[in-house]
Parts: sequence; C-alpha cells; structure tokens
Amino acid sequence: MATIDGSVPETGLHKGTNWWGAFVIGLAGTILVTGIAPYVVAGTGALGIILIGVMTIAGCFLCLCLAELATMWPDRTGGIPGYATESFRPLVGDTAARHIGGVSGWAYWLGWFPVAPINVILTASYLAVLFSFSPGHLISPVGSTWGAPIGVTVMLVCFALLLAIFIPAWFGIRLGAAFATVLGVLSMLPITAMIFLPFFKSGAIHWHNVAGFHAPPHVAVTVTFVFAWFFPILWNVIAMEAAACYIGECRGGARDAKIALTAEGLFGMFIYIATPLLFVAVLGVLLTSSDPLTLYLTYTNHIFGAGSWEKWFVGLPLILALALSVLNAIMGCGRSLYQAAEDGQLPRWFEKKNRHGVPGNAMTFNLVCSAILVLLGSPLRIYIISNGGYLLSCSLALAGYFVYRQLRPDVPRPFRLPTFAKWIALLVFVAWMAIYFFGGWNSPKIILADPHQGPGLYLLGLLIVALYAPLYWWRAWQDRRLAAAAPPAPAFAMAGDGTRVSEGTVIADGPVAGDGPAATVTDPAAAEPSAGEPPAVR
Repeated sequence: MATIDGSVPETGLHKGTNWWGAFVIGLAGTILVTGIAPYVVAGTGALGIILIGVMTIAGCFLCLCLAELATMWPDRTGGIPGYATESFRPLVGDTAARHIGGVSGWAYWLGWFPVAPINVILTASYLAVLFSFSPGHLISPVGSTWGAPIGVTVMLVCFALLLAIFIPAWFGIRLGAAFATVLGVLSMLPITAMIFLPFFKSGAIHWHNVAGFHAPPHVAVTVTFVFAWFFPILWNVIAMEAAACYIGECRGGARDAKIALTAEGLFGMFIYIATPLLFVAVLGVLLTSSDPLTLYLTYTNHIFGAGSWEKWFVGLPLILALALSVLNAIMGCGRSLYQAAEDGQLPRWFEKKNRHGVPGNAMTFNLVCSAILVLLGSPLRIYIISNGGYLLSCSLALAGYFVYRQLRPDVPRPFRLPTFAKWIALLVFVAWMAIYFFGGWNSPKIILADPHQGPGLYLLGLLIVALYAPLYWWRAWQDRRLAAAAPPAPAFAMAGDGTRVSEGTVIADGPVAGDGPAATVTDPAAAEPSAGEPPAVR
C-alpha cells in the first residue's frame, strides 16, 4: 500500500501519470455539459439553471469527499467503487463491504461505459454536418420503444470512432493522458470561451430571460416533473468525479489526489452552472432544438450573426470534447472493473493487464458493449438506462464517506473536510436515493415527452445492475475450482535456529549445511507446550 505522505510504491496499476493526467482525463465528466445543457434548457427553460446548479454543487461536494477518501487509499484505482469497499468495512465487516464495493463497481461501469456510444453517435452526426455527408438509410435495430432510428453511415462511423479512440487507451496511461491533454485543451478552451463571449458583445445578454427562473410556457412544474429531470441531470453534472478513476496511477499519491479532485470539482461546477445560465440569458426559453450542435450554433449566431466560420468554431471543439469523453468511458470504468475483480468480486478475466500495464480485458469489454449500445441510436434513452447504475454508485460513495468519518474519525487524513461535512454527505445521499427511485421511475415518460412510455428503460438499468449476482457467483466458482486444484501446502516446523523444515523431519545433532547451529526437531503434534504458551498449531 502507498503511504499517506505521497510515497507510492509500484503496486496495482503502473504509476505513469500525475495530478494533471488525472485532471485532464477527468475533464471528460465536465465536458458532458455539452450534451445535457441543451436538453435541460429546451425541456425546463430557466428553471433548468436551478436544477443543474443545485446538483452540480452536490457534485462538487462529492469530489471533495472523494479527495479525502483518495488520500487515505491512493493505491486503489477505479475511483468511487474502490473507496466504497474500504469505507463501509468498519460498519458491515469485510464480506459485506466487498459486496458493496462489487455492486458499486458494476453499477459504476453501467454508469460510465454508455458515455462512449452516446458521444460517438453525437460525433458522427456532427461530422455529417461539418463535412456534408449523408447519414445514410435510417434503421431501427431495437425498435421504437427501446431506441430511435439511426443512419447506416452514422452507425458505421460510430464503430470506426470507437476503435480509433480505443487505441491510445490500450497503450497505457501515459499515452492516454497525453491524448487526453490534447483533446482537453483544444475542446475546453473554446467551450469555456463561449461562456465569456456574450460579455464582449453589447446587447447579447438579456437578463430578463433568467429572472424568475421560469419553465417554458405550457409546462406544468410538479414534484414529479422536477424529480424526473433531476434523474438524467445527475447522470451528467456529478461526472467530474471521473478524475478519481486515475488516482491509483498517480506517482504523487495523496498529494495528486487532493489537487486533481479539488480542481476538477471547482472547474466542473463553474462550467455546469455558467453554460445553461448564458444559454438562457442569450436565447431565452423558447428554443427550437435540443441538439447540442444546433443550440451552440444558434447561441453564437445571436452573438456574432450567422457565418460559415462558426460551424467550425463550434463543431470542432464539440467533436474533440466528445472524443475525450469516449476515451474516459473506455479507460475509467475499465479500471473500476479491474479493481472489483482484484477485490475478488467480479470474474478473474477482468483482472488481466496487458503488457502496457493497463486492464486490457476490461477495456475491450467496454468497447464491445459500447458498440452494441450504439444500436439504440438515442442519447436520452441511454441516459435513463445508464443512470440506473451511475447514481447508485455515486450515492453509495457519499454514504460510505459518512460511515467512515463517523466510525473512524481519528484515522490520519492528508486532506480533511470539516466535521459537519459528514452530515451534508448523509443528507445528499438521502436526496439522491429519492431521485434514484422516484425520479428514475417517472423519467422515461417525462424526459422523452411520451405519456405512453413506461418505466421499462429504468427497469432495464436496474436489471443490468442485478447481474452483479451471477457475475459474483461465477467468480466464487472460479476461486473454489482453483483452490481444489491447488496442491496442499506443506506443514512446517521451526528448527532451533529459526529455519523452517517439513513437519516430522528429524535433524540430527551436528551442523546442517547452510543452516547454522544444529538442532533437533520432533513432531510438533507430540510436543507439549511450555507453561503459558499456546498449543502447537497442527
């Protein structure tokens, strides 16, 4: 294990990056604002600023809690699920804690891997706009209830993008971090700049659009409506925690954990709150499209007027941002599967590392599952299925933080939040669980604006989470089979000089080559212990 002062030996995955690498790859969570902000603003109007803002602040708080946990266990990789096991152990014991970590790891996988198919679908669509090629003949591989039509050409481009982005993930954390740095800088600078652009154009901002934080006309705001929208919002706005997935590969251990997660949380909070705020201030609440590229182009047109250059100024950063999120979706939750398998909760196949020191099998599994999910063709539907895992995993992280601060308050922590933070963590956990069950159940019909849409997409997410049970039984069967096939370990006794010899062996008086002074060892089963000593172990 690594020491909490930041001295990290080479255990677990290869220590090939630092806080900057974790931060820039973790930007994949912040970049998800490009996908959710247009949908929320179109569906909830100025009210969406409040909905996103409240949950983003909670997401930033989650990052700070994770920073504290990560500084205590900097060797554990995969982020949230890895800390769940350790934090629940004082309350429920080792076996139950490992199962909580296993469920969290599998749920986290369901939460993150769908980012890849969602974003390659959007990327392929944007490439079709930028380079003016046809999306191809529309098909519905899984039907209209579970998916939406997708063009054949777009689908093939999606498969090609997944494979291309998988390559740097396969060749190790150093190349992955370098690739993420390029994508992160080239995408986040323009996206951040778009927040400030309206302030340099007189008359571009209309604050009366924001006043009152109203919903669009003819939209009835009820508790069910708010909870249903909170559900997909939480799939996005707390995703800054992605930086935690790479703490186990940081050379600086506790120091890198504190810097990466604090910086990620604060920057993500700014981006997630400022983006919808400026969308509404510039465009108002009557939007004709929720498509991210269309909305960003409409936004820049209102500031500068229409121009062909804007298509590239907006489109290219969006594509790079989406590519970074795909990279993290393949890499990050692959590490979560690896850690859960190393803890003995998932099949051993996920433990295998390639020659570059990264979990190759787990990432390949993500690639294949992402290609399958592309067939759904609908980002909003994938959001609902995916959050059946993600919100559960994130909620367990806050519950675990409360448990560990309550039961182990004196354990050294290089980074420590104030004591009252544990009560905030408990409060957020309760709120998120209410959103998980009540909001998740109602989200399909409200988010998809289809009163005939049942909770099937949400229930599918819960069913996938429940697959943890057969996967664990498979692992337990593997362990039993290996234990049965292993030769019995020999019993040992101790010679007088401390040398281990096989039980029952007699060492005659006189020197034994290489063993120092002579000693006689008799069968320990026949020897009686001296007064005050425990019985001999048989």
